[in-house]
Amino acid sequence: MTITVLVVDDQAMVRAGFAALLDAQPDVKVVGQAENGQQAVELVRSTHPDVVLMDVRMPVLNGLEATRAILGSGESARLPRVIMLTTFDIDDYVYEALRAGASGFLLKDALPADLVAAVRVVAAGEALLAPTVTRRLIEQFARTTPPSRSRARSPQLSGLTDREREVLVLVATGLSNAEIAGTLFLAEQTVKSHVSRIFTKLDLRDRAQAVVVAYDTGLVTPPPAQ
Repeated sequence: MTITVLVVDDQAMVRAGFAALLDAQPDVKVVGQAENGQQAVELVRSTHPDVVLMDVRMPVLNGLEATRAILGSGESARLPRVIMLTTFDIDDYVYEALRAGASGFLLKDALPADLVAAVRVVAAGEALLAPTVTRRLIEQFARTTPPSRSRARSPQLSGLTDREREVLVLVATGLSNAEIAGTLFLAEQTVKSHVSRIFTKLDLRDRAQAVVVAYDTGLVTPPPAQ
C-alpha cells in the first residue's frame, strides 16, 4: 500500500529535499507541495493525502492555523494525519497543534531515515510521540491546565469502563502497549483492544490525542509546575 504525502514548507529547498527523499521510497508517493498553510488546505482537499508534513511558521497561514482548518472539517476517518515540522526542540505551536489533532512533530534536522520512519509510523495510526516528548507535553499541561478540574465531572469519559480509564491514564504517561500490559498484568493484545475501544468511544485518532484528552478532562492531574 502506497502512503501519499503532502509536503508543506515556505522554503523551496526544504520542500524539494523532503519530497525527493520520500519519493525515493518504494511505499511513499508525494502528491503535492505547498509553500504556505492556505495552499496546504487547498491541496489537501484536492489530493487527499494520507500524511501532511506541516511546517510550523509560514506566511499567509501558519502551520497551526492550517492544521486546525484541515483537521476540523470532514469525517475523522477521511482526514490526513499531520506531522508538524519545527526547527526547535518543542514550542507552544506544537502543543496547540497536538490539541488541534496533529499526530506528532519532527525536527527539520532529523536524520533522513527518521523522517521516512515518521511518515510510516503516523500513516499506520500511531502517534509520533517519544516518551521524552510526552513528558514535556505533560509539563506544558502542568503550566496551562487549571488544577480544579474534576474527572468525575467529565461527560466525555462517561462511556469508558474502569479498566479503560486505567489504560487511558497509562497511555497519557507515555507508556507503550507492552509497558501497560506489564503494569496491569494483562496480555499485550488485551491492552491493544482496550486502546482501540478507547479511541473509538472518544473519537480519537491516535495516542497524541489521547494524551490531550486525558489532561483536558482531568482524568490525569499534571504535577505541579516547577
